[in-house]
Amino acid sequence: MKCSFCGEEMERGTGVIFVKRDGTTFSFCSSKCRRNMLKLKRNPRKLKWTTKYKA
Repeated sequence: MKCSFCGEEMERGTGVIFVKRDGTTFSFCSSKCRRNMLKLKRNPRKLKWTTKYKA
């Protein structure tokens, strides 16, 4: 399973799954990723610490 924000692999049984009202699910490896995506609304392609970063 991959983190929806940073793209890193997670072990089964770890992390947090967030479900929106429309049924869309997001899985996060840490609260750092969850906060950056949902609260701060950041783009993972612009952050160097994510695997989705494009220079």
